[in-house]
Order: sequence, then C-alpha cells, then structure tokens
Amino acid sequence: MDLRNPWLRLVGERLQTSDQQTVDYWRVEKADSAIVLPIWREQVVVPPSVYRPGVGRVTLDLPGGRVAAGQDPADAAQAILQRELRIGASGLLTLGRLNGEGWPVNSSFSNQRLFGFRAKLTEADHPFPLGSQFYPFSQTGLCDLLKQVSCLQCRAVVLEVLLSISVVNQANP
Repeated sequence: MDLRNPWLRLVGERLQTSDQQTVDYWRVEKADSAIVLPIWREQVVVPPSVYRPGVGRVTLDLPGGRVAAGQDPADAAQAILQRELRIGASGLLTLGRLNGEGWPVNSSFSNQRLFGFRAKLTEADHPFPLGSQFYPFSQTGLCDLLKQVSCLQCRAVVLEVLLSISVVNQANP
C-alpha cells in the first residue's frame, strides 16, 4: 500500500525479520527538518509561542521548518531565520551546523532527518517579532530554555549546544 500527498508518503509493506517471520510494517517518508539556535548579544532568541495542531496547544519552539527536497539545509536555516525572526542575510554573522548528515528523527518509522544549526547574529538591532523571548547563552540559560521547550527536535538542538559548551568548559577550566 502506498498513500501520497504533498506533505508525506505513507508506505505499507511486508518485511521479513531476522528469524524469518513476516510482519506488516508502516513507514513514513517526509521532508527533513532544520532547527536553528540563534544567538544575539549573548542571548538565545526564541520566536513567540505559537499554536501547534499536532499537540493541540501553544508551545515555545526554536526557529524551525522543513528542508525542501534537494535544498541545502543551510539555505533552509537562513529562510527559517528570515521567516520567524526577520533576520536577513545582513543580520547573520555565522551559521554553523551541529551535525553533517542530520539526525534520524525516528529511524524505525520515518526517513526524516533533523539538521541542527547555531546562528550568530550581528550586534545590530533587529526588529524581532513582538513576543520573542530571550535566554542567556550560558549553561544556566540553556537549561532554563530546556525547561520551557517541549518539542523533541528543539530539545535535541538545545542539548547538543549545551553539551558542546560543557565539553569546552571542562577542557578549559
């Protein structure tokens, strides 16, 4: 069975296990994701909370979105910053990848990968959307942000950056 729409493909198939059992299995093919941790004046900038239909409530999330087929994830990250925080190319100082090949989001069920980025914004003033939130770019600030963010993909990016800060701090006491 194969169901398609513009957002995903649902595939039903029969697979043979290592012990020669046949099982019915469903998997989803969908676009990859990009999540950006933007840093401005030593603060993490988070766009205003927004309603998420998947969980039926308003959530606080890092800037994120889909990576179109054939699109460079870094280009998607720049478009995400423009759309969610109004950061154009002149407002972006550096954009660093947290992972090269992307992390599988759910390798058992989906082909979707998550590309994480850390963006350093210029020191210039930016017209951030009303309701944007700011957290200190520090271990404590990232831990506070982690307590507010429920999206697992966003949490993975925050944790990866937090881990990199911890490793640097341990190497340079």
